Amino acid sequence: MTQIIKNRAIVEDSWTVVRAAEDGALPDVVALPAGKVIVPLALWQAHRDALVASRSKDELGVWLEPDSEPADIAADFDRLALIAVDFPVFRDGRGYSTARLLRERHGYKGELRAIGDVLRDQLRFYERCGFDAYALRADKDLHDALKAFTEFTVQYQGAFDEPSPLFRRRLAQQGAAA
Repeated sequence: MTQIIKNRAIVEDSWTVVRAAEDGALPDVVALPAGKVIVPLALWQAHRDALVASRSKDELGVWLEPDSEPADIAADFDRLALIAVDFPVFRDGRGYSTARLLRERHGYKGELRAIGDVLRDQLRFYERCGFDAYALRADKDLHDALKAFTEFTVQYQGAFDEPSPLFRRRLAQQGAAA
């Protein structure tokens, strides 16, 4: 079984990411593998009712492409165990914005997973945007990747994990000390 990083720990991954065929054709809902699946947004939108009828909430997840609109899935949060955001190449950063929109604008509280070309050097940035699970590329060392979370101890900018920028935090400390 494969492993992922979730909440800064290495855990077994019981989910299967379902992808479209090379020609772009979506898989048949009946032909999906047993167990927990993360389906493309397009498949979810086309067969939502059949997916919900065939599986429990704990077995359903949806993944978004870089150009997917987070608002398109917001009404379905209560039907899903997780949302994944695909990073097809490491240099495509649109998924960071998707994560922040899901967390901050739409109030998503469940597992938010980065999938695709996920690398160690980006883990802390993913976390700052609201991701809490990471399916690293198969050729990367998960134990080495865990170090990424502790390499920087101070963040200057505000983000999902710490909304106040450093200067405001320092001003608050100075005010409290006075």
